[in-house]
Amino acid sequence: MAEMTYRDALNAALREELERDDSVFLMGEEVAEYDGAYKVSKGLLEEFGERRIVDSPISELGFAGLGVGAAMVGLRPIIEFMTFNFAFLALDQIINSAAKMLYMSDGLIPVPVVFRGPTGAALQLSAQHSQSCETWYAHAPGLKLVTPGTPADAKGLLKAAIRDNDPVAFMEGELLYNVRGEVPDDDDFVIPLGKADVKREGEDVSIVTHGKMVHTALAAAKKLEKQGVSVEVLDLRCLRPLDVDAILSTVKKTNRAVYLEEGWSFVGVGSQIVSIIQEEAFDWLDAPVLRVCQADVPMPYAKNLEQMAKPSADRVVEACNRVLYRRA
Repeated sequence: MAEMTYRDALNAALREELERDDSVFLMGEEVAEYDGAYKVSKGLLEEFGERRIVDSPISELGFAGLGVGAAMVGLRPIIEFMTFNFAFLALDQIINSAAKMLYMSDGLIPVPVVFRGPTGAALQLSAQHSQSCETWYAHAPGLKLVTPGTPADAKGLLKAAIRDNDPVAFMEGELLYNVRGEVPDDDDFVIPLGKADVKREGEDVSIVTHGKMVHTALAAAKKLEKQGVSVEVLDLRCLRPLDVDAILSTVKKTNRAVYLEEGWSFVGVGSQIVSIIQEEAFDWLDAPVLRVCQADVPMPYAKNLEQMAKPSADRVVEACNRVLYRRA
């Protein structure tokens, strides 16, 4: 095991897959000469050259479409968006082309492309740069969606995404790039897509979450531990394919659940998760499932308002206490 940042874990995954497979290439805004907006591609241009590490114009629709076409003829593109907020401009290529092509071609034309970049709020980037974008992509059949929350998951899941024959939206937490953690130093460390991970064992209540919110959930669990509450934290890691068995297993174990996500509550990812629990594990519930989400407003720029809008460990603690029918 080696300790490294989330950023360096992604960089290691890219380097290893570029070395392993000559059909892999990286394209995006500032990924080459500038080493990436968040330095995830640092050093790759020097090592692999400009034919495989390609700077693109500021035209998300254009270079996303180029990636889709390249995948259709046998290459494995990794398309980096400076932020998934900008990828809205490329939704036609991602949803109407990449996600549908295998189905529309009767299985003849796979599209092994990875669309990756940061999602969610950072610090005072305001409404147009702070959206949690998972729901838009999770809605589309044919597209896989990965949301790693730790350095180890970032490396193992990115390698799996690059090797996958389906299009994958790979969303990285914008505030996670400097987070450190232990990562297996095996060059072939791969985490299968669609397998959730219990980040903390517990008995009294389950917090189900994904991505950056894993750390918020773990912080809430520590606070609740001081109150005598044993919390299980389930990190979904992938939203498509979704590990339904893991969700049902943790609910049946603790009989109470809180879903935590960075996005808005209305038609959010949590709506789907709660629906699954209601349909498949209702008889095991001892309380209604609650959700903790971002406030239903565009993200404010003012620092104090931004903090109020974001999900917090304290709000998760409050929700857990509610499903436990106890006062803090």
